[in-house]
Amino acid sequence: MIELQGIKKSFGEVEVIKGISTVFEKGKVNQIIGKSGSGKSVLTKCVIGLYAPTEGQVIFDGKDFSEMSPAERTDLRKNIGMLFQASALFDSMTVLENVMFPLEMFTDMAKSEMEDRANDCLRKVNIIDKGDLFPAETSGGMQKRIAIARAIAMEPEYLFADEPNSGLDPQTAIVIDNLIKDITYEYNTTTVVITHDMNSVIESADRIMFIHDGHKWWEGGRDALIATDNQELQDFVYASKFMKELRTQLVNRHG
Repeated sequence: MIELQGIKKSFGEVEVIKGISTVFEKGKVNQIIGKSGSGKSVLTKCVIGLYAPTEGQVIFDGKDFSEMSPAERTDLRKNIGMLFQASALFDSMTVLENVMFPLEMFTDMAKSEMEDRANDCLRKVNIIDKGDLFPAETSGGMQKRIAIARAIAMEPEYLFADEPNSGLDPQTAIVIDNLIKDITYEYNTTTVVITHDMNSVIESADRIMFIHDGHKWWEGGRDALIATDNQELQDFVYASKFMKELRTQLVNRHG
């Protein structure tokens, strides 16, 4: 579990995050949504320690990040898996070597152990037969799977994903959503996903936080999202004709 208490972040005189408090629950897919520039990425960087909040506390399972020693922060970061928007794989490494990379950096495992762990992770994302390829020899969707395998190699307690479906076709996006959801439940991770993909929100989010102009504007589950009368949230989620039609169908389905 990650708890945010009154997080604010300013750059000079510009306040980007304006007093956000929330809880990202363990064993659930916690999604952050909002317009571009609303503060989603800045908030996430405050959570993982890339930015120091101007005010407020970030608490990982009862431990305040600001009060941790350098050694404690290092240990915490070993327990954070990151899935970047562009996958961020190393072109000069094979698929297997990419997945092994965090194990080489942060553990004293023997090479055979690292290979076994990496292959287990590739098996979980259904690409066990691609270990000898280089990233450029794989598709965009496959690269996302490789990135997920690398993110879970350390069996992290916390998993962060930044626009995991960016650039993917709808069918592949569903595969990635399901993988993230399955891994969250299997490992009981605290998973935080930044997304603009409303299909992903409707189908896979357990908890949703909507950020508007740096504020936590709305928070709740999928059913509450479907029924919301929050005007700014409605304008964001149901901006397209397709999503308006989907909302009508979902409301009818849920009575």
